[in-house]
Amino acid sequence: MRAILLTILIVIAAFFAYSYWGGTANWRSPFSDRSPATVGTTGTIDTQKARERGAELGEKAAAAANKVGETVSEAATSGKIKAKMALDDTVKSRTIDVSTTGTTVTLSGTVRSEAERNRAVALARETAGVTRVIDRLVVNAAER
Repeated sequence: MRAILLTILIVIAAFFAYSYWGGTANWRSPFSDRSPATVGTTGTIDTQKARERGAELGEKAAAAANKVGETVSEAATSGKIKAKMALDDTVKSRTIDVSTTGTTVTLSGTVRSEAERNRAVALARETAGVTRVIDRLVVNAAER
């Protein structure tokens, strides 16, 4: 998934870079309100500058794709943990919030017992990709 997003972003960046610097000398941006007569170009293209700008845009696109990939991965981890809790008879998953930042998972909300708390934390810890679990669960015996 990450590779597909990265490929799409690089293709888009390359398209815009080519369209702007590599197209015909008379090309102008559809977002520009200047007429071709007032653009002020000599008809020559600084290819080194165009390459540098294209590389810069490619790096930004790659960074954005990585960030999207990280966010998707974090959401998938949270979803896996919530699914495990929903399938477990000990844990009442709808009263527990799961949030993921990197490989750290935070559990918050209320549970009915210390056993439910321990089971929820254990389910989070045994999930692939989780290195740390922050337990902010509150035991509330009245939740039964």
